[in-house]
Amino acid sequence: MKVEDFDYELPEELIAKYPVEPRHKARLMVLNRKEKSIRHDIFWNLPLYLNRGDLLVFNNSKVLPARLYGRKPTGGKVEVLLTDFVNKEEWYALIGGKGIKEGLIIHVGDDLQIEVLEHVEGGKFKVKLLSQDPIKALDKYGKIPIPPYLKREEEPIDRVYYQTVFAQVEGSVAAPTASLHFSEELLQRLEEFGIKKTFITLHVSYGTFKPVKVSEVELHRVDPEYVKVSEETVKQIRETKERGNKVVAVGTTVVRALETAGFEPFEGWTDLYIYPGYSFKVVDALITNFHLPRSSLLFLVCAFGGREFILQAYKEAVRERYRFYSYGDGMLVL
Repeated sequence: MKVEDFDYELPEELIAKYPVEPRHKARLMVLNRKEKSIRHDIFWNLPLYLNRGDLLVFNNSKVLPARLYGRKPTGGKVEVLLTDFVNKEEWYALIGGKGIKEGLIIHVGDDLQIEVLEHVEGGKFKVKLLSQDPIKALDKYGKIPIPPYLKREEEPIDRVYYQTVFAQVEGSVAAPTASLHFSEELLQRLEEFGIKKTFITLHVSYGTFKPVKVSEVELHRVDPEYVKVSEETVKQIRETKERGNKVVAVGTTVVRALETAGFEPFEGWTDLYIYPGYSFKVVDALITNFHLPRSSLLFLVCAFGGREFILQAYKEAVRERYRFYSYGDGMLVL
């Protein structure tokens, strides 16, 4: 398959620079794969498209302020962008600056230094955060690495809105954006409708923004990411299926976690790459944002909804002036 077959025209002004307030007022496009129908609504009305007993699966990973500024012992400035979680101390990172080599200690603050452990490739290194409490130190010194296409610096609003209301397990450097539309009020409303919820953890790496540089879809590779699907979550999924209800993945990260685990608990790393032709085992419906053209995330959505139908929906979204990407609107694919 040609990567160029997953392209679409997007006017620059439709890229959402800021979130909608409140979260649940974002627009929701509802796609029915069987009927090939498209409806327009808002996230607040999501319960109307689901059934009592359906199960929403969310990613509870928490975005960390992973962009850091420090100095080398010589006084030279260095920018460090943590890109991939290994554990709370060790990360892979992109480091900007001259003379970066193994053993270098970068001074960020009195209670945070960064040790360069090994060179991986290009500007990518494995690093260790030297601090009594690395997560607390990141909170103190780091900036949220908001997506590059926002073309702006982090602002106070990002600390709140580039984070899900249920974020719990620290380790992501990008948000699971489909979940950003869920306010406490919407979660309460879903519960009142008898719609159930559960969580997985997948720490989103900066690789989520990695451009596809090959010409054929099959040749691309996605970066490995840490994932945990608990026994309790698997139990709820099995029970949902037995009732004849739908397992609804909220976001592409949840799809990859659930399809990696299958129907067994799982903790480890996944580099599962989903593109058209993939056969879904667990996921019955998908909530997702509008993704970049020619991206692995768009390939996944096309694998689930069918390339022609999804690209038709994207054209309609442009025509209807939907807001795109991380802070944009979303779709429910039934």
